[in-house]
Amino acid sequence: MNGIPVLFARGQGIAEAWENSLILLNQEGCDLKTQYDKPEDPPSKDASMTILIEDPLAEPMIHKDFPGGPEELQEYVMEVVEGIKNHLVRDPNDPDDTRWEYTYHERLCAYTTPGLEGKAFDQIENIAQKLAATPHTRRAQAITWKVWEDNTCYDPACLQSLWCRLTEEEGTLILSSNVRFRSNDAYKAAFMNMFALVMLQKKIAARITELSGREVRLGRYLHMADSYHIYGSYFTEFKERFLGGLERRDFEGRTLRYEDMREIMEEARPAILKKVAGMGRK
Repeated sequence: MNGIPVLFARGQGIAEAWENSLILLNQEGCDLKTQYDKPEDPPSKDASMTILIEDPLAEPMIHKDFPGGPEELQEYVMEVVEGIKNHLVRDPNDPDDTRWEYTYHERLCAYTTPGLEGKAFDQIENIAQKLAATPHTRRAQAITWKVWEDNTCYDPACLQSLWCRLTEEEGTLILSSNVRFRSNDAYKAAFMNMFALVMLQKKIAARITELSGREVRLGRYLHMADSYHIYGSYFTEFKERFLGGLERRDFEGRTLRYEDMREIMEEARPAILKKVAGMGRK
């Protein structure tokens, strides 16, 4: 390969596709340093990666070896889909405000621009309305990048865009989604990113159904990352937990059905909301 490797992974569901992407990245990714490395850290494994999830709701949806548990996954879904942490986004006009630069929900559902103070754009609602009116439109997209902020801030958005389109199969509308990240932590973040964004895809499909009066179900989900990487600083953990898990258990033993975990995850909602309400300026 002349330059950064370009890799393609796929799977029937989220867990399978994520697992396959990590195996491939470990085998064929290149070694690259990052801006976050300490002097003693080894280089990361890196590649440009495209991941096809053929049926986003196919079980098993949850992989046991992502760094987290059902409650953390539920919290992240609520953060991305419902915006429970939007109050943690800092005031860009206050230099002493050290809260977050962004949340994905805030950028997707309440996008603001200079000169239009007081006006926020709900890009997810815009996607649903565009597709309900014109299913074949190529203009149903949402972006996160703010060129006037993100080129100079410390922690710019990793997720860059979401693009959706409808096709029709046997009278049913099928919603396909393309998601692009400029940078994606393959081991520590990508599984939760995919899971939450599939839940957002599901929400968009439900909204189009509501607006159009026609059934919409989920089609394939395409996850693209310009830099899909495993940081060298936790490569030992990755080898012991993830790669070791491939040897110790079969695929069924490495995964969980979302339907079996849904009740536990939903029961965590009140505690999550209480915890998040207590989070503020740091």
